[in-house]
Amino acid sequence: MKKKLGSIFINTRFFELLFFTTILSFCDNLSFAQPVLPQRSLSVTATQGIHFGTFCLTSSSGGTVTVGYDGSRSSTGDVLLLTKAPTAHPAIFEIKLCEGRNVTINFDVSTILNGSNSGTLTLNLGPTEKGINGVSFPTNSDCNFFTQLRMGGTLSVPGGAIVGTYTGSFAITFNQE
Repeated sequence: MKKKLGSIFINTRFFELLFFTTILSFCDNLSFAQPVLPQRSLSVTATQGIHFGTFCLTSSSGGTVTVGYDGSRSSTGDVLLLTKAPTAHPAIFEIKLCEGRNVTINFDVSTILNGSNSGTLTLNLGPTEKGINGVSFPTNSDCNFFTQLRMGGTLSVPGGAIVGTYTGSFAITFNQE
């Protein structure tokens, strides 16, 4: 269609085609890609070791001290729990894994602790707040937040255990699924 503006004729169809051609040429330079995928690496930080607090034996029979993953503490046999510091608490791990993937934990159920004045105690690990050894659980789905895992255990105190501070370590394996 042509329109007369004064003495100039303008072809509007020509400008429509020019406009669409220009738009299409801009679209040529666009590219589309998949979004950046979140990290797949698993990071674990031990933020607190397990601690059984202060206790003593009232006779030579022995017993146990248990610290739950929730921080509760109990004893059996001739073990007397004292309220003196330091207080008991579970081990805490912070797990970071994006996309809400699952993590499976595996650990040696039993380990030996060595005393400052010789002697040894046996530490039986678990359960965790997520379950027992070999449990699989989902992590938080946001990469900016950590999933906490609390772990308790039971300390076997034999009759005639030597007074002192007992320390040790244990291995825990975190596998992502």
